[in-house]
Amino acid sequence: MISFRQQGRLSATGLILIAAVAAALGLWLGLRQLQAPALPSLDAAVLYPAPRALPDFRLTRSDGNALTLADWKGHWTVAFFGFTNCPDVCPTTLTTFKQVHKQLGDAGVADRVRFDFISVDPQRDTPELLARYVGYFSKDFVAATGPDEALLPLTRALGMVYARGEPKDGTYSVDHSASAVLVDPAGRQVGLFRPPFEAARMAADLEKLARTGGR
Repeated sequence: MISFRQQGRLSATGLILIAAVAAALGLWLGLRQLQAPALPSLDAAVLYPAPRALPDFRLTRSDGNALTLADWKGHWTVAFFGFTNCPDVCPTTLTTFKQVHKQLGDAGVADRVRFDFISVDPQRDTPELLARYVGYFSKDFVAATGPDEALLPLTRALGMVYARGEPKDGTYSVDHSASAVLVDPAGRQVGLFRPPFEAARMAADLEKLARTGGR
C-alpha cells in the first residue's frame, strides 16, 4: 500500500515530468513558429517550402568593390544571371526590372529591394562594360561578375546553370537560366520568379515582401 508520503513523492515527480514535457513542447512550438513561413500570399513568385542557406561568395562589382553574401542581407534581393551580349532575354528582363523598380519607388519601398545582374561571361563583360550596360536600365541596379571558380558554386547553390558555346567567327553564345532568384533579408534563397516576367505582378509581390520583412 502506498503511503501519503510516497504519493507525494510520485506527484512531485510527475509534476516535474509534466513541466519538462511542457517546456520541451513549448520550445518545439517556438522553433516551428520561427521556422514557419511568415510571408504573404504571392502571385508571381514561386516560394520554396523552406529557405535555402547560401554559401558565401565573392564577385567583383562594376565599381571595383566586392559583392559577397553580406551584400544580400538586410533587404530583399532579386538576382538575375546573364551577359551583356545576350540578344533578347537579358535586356527584356532588365527592362521589366526597371519597371518593377519604378513601381516600388512609387509605393515608397524601393529602398527595401535591390536588383543584381550577374554576368556569367566574365571574359567579355569587363567592369566598365557592365557599368554602362546595367546603368542604361537603372543606376540603382548592381552589376557584378567573377571567374568560373566563383560563379559555378554560387549558381549551383541557387539552382541556376550556364554554359558557353564554342567560339565561332570570334564570338560565342552563352546559355543561361532565365529565372530570377529571390533572396530574403537574411541572405537565404526563398524562391524565384519564372519567366515570362510581368512587371505589375512582380512589383505587387515585392511590395508585399518589403512591407512584411523576412521570415
